[in-house]
Amino acid sequence: MRKNIALLGATGSIGAQVCEVARAFPDYFKIRVMTGNRNITKLAQLSDEFDPDLIWVPDEAGADLLLKAKRRRSREIITGQGGLSVCAGYGGADFTVNALVGRAGLVPTLSAIESGKSVALANKETLVSAGSLVTEAAKKNGVEIIPVDSEHSAISQCLAGSEAKHIDKLILTASGGPFRKWDAEKIRSAKAADALKHPNWRMGDKITVDCATMMNKGFEFIEAMWLFEASPGQIEILVHPQSVVHSMVRFTDGSVIAQLGAPDMRNPILRALSYPNRLKNDFKKLDLTECGALTFEKCDDERFPCLGIAIGAAREGGTLPAVLNASNELAVGAFLRGELGFYGISDIVGRAVSEYKNKPLADIAGVAEAEAWAEEHFAACMKEAV
Repeated sequence: MRKNIALLGATGSIGAQVCEVARAFPDYFKIRVMTGNRNITKLAQLSDEFDPDLIWVPDEAGADLLLKAKRRRSREIITGQGGLSVCAGYGGADFTVNALVGRAGLVPTLSAIESGKSVALANKETLVSAGSLVTEAAKKNGVEIIPVDSEHSAISQCLAGSEAKHIDKLILTASGGPFRKWDAEKIRSAKAADALKHPNWRMGDKITVDCATMMNKGFEFIEAMWLFEASPGQIEILVHPQSVVHSMVRFTDGSVIAQLGAPDMRNPILRALSYPNRLKNDFKKLDLTECGALTFEKCDDERFPCLGIAIGAAREGGTLPAVLNASNELAVGAFLRGELGFYGISDIVGRAVSEYKNKPLADIAGVAEAEAWAEEHFAACMKEAV
């Protein structure tokens, strides 16, 4: 049976690869909803190709540009922040893919869940900021949160058929990013162009910088806690430069199960879209005779302090991870604009996490309050730096 999909973030890196998967399996997947942000030309091309029922852009100006750029007859176009939630819970779709970037992903995820839709989640910031709220809502509404990240997709596959009491460690792997072999002084002088040269994966700018700082792995640490109901002590991170072993699980008897594959995001995306089935495909397959030696290293917290900051926030819980996430998003944006040095990201995020007075996370308003505090703190830090 064909799965009708609401795709949030169609023009981003993950969204574009979701479209590649849907294009390869037209009898299995139909994209009913598409949202885009500023890349109106690309959104017009995709909407002409997939002909969704509903399209979202941020404002009326974007809608006008979209209408002019489209070749096919117009479908319904909606605008405004509330429109994202409408798209996420659209009745004509039975499954939502959240490929949005940053804090924008949380409210639509909850909207999809409350509409009774399972969510393929690529927006890791959702679980970082409000993991307890999102997982509780999913349980209440009887829906699933299916990970799109290669690491969590790997963990879920390694855990298939296993009991929680038999799990010793969830081992997340990291490529180490573009600065794995750089010393601290060289990293300090790194520019955005350097940070965006990821050695293995094709991703958007924000997540690629997060990989360079290792904050991405800190976020995945927090995600794993919520997706797999794991304690911080049950999660370990190893640097694996080849990006062939996507993650592993060590069990109480000492056995380790690993999931391997080519470093191609279309594979975990297809797994998420087709879950619990597996579809035969023509994507690149892993050839173990070609990939060479597989190596693993400990993470270096001194050169990459963001990882330790994130894990510390994960252990504290409450609204602190929401501060972590918002502060990081703002700092990464400043780095990409050339307004902040590379280590300025960890400096600002570290200050935010240490100076914030943590509170229990009770509702979505608590996330918004924590994010507002992070914005004020960031502005003050940037003003000091001038």
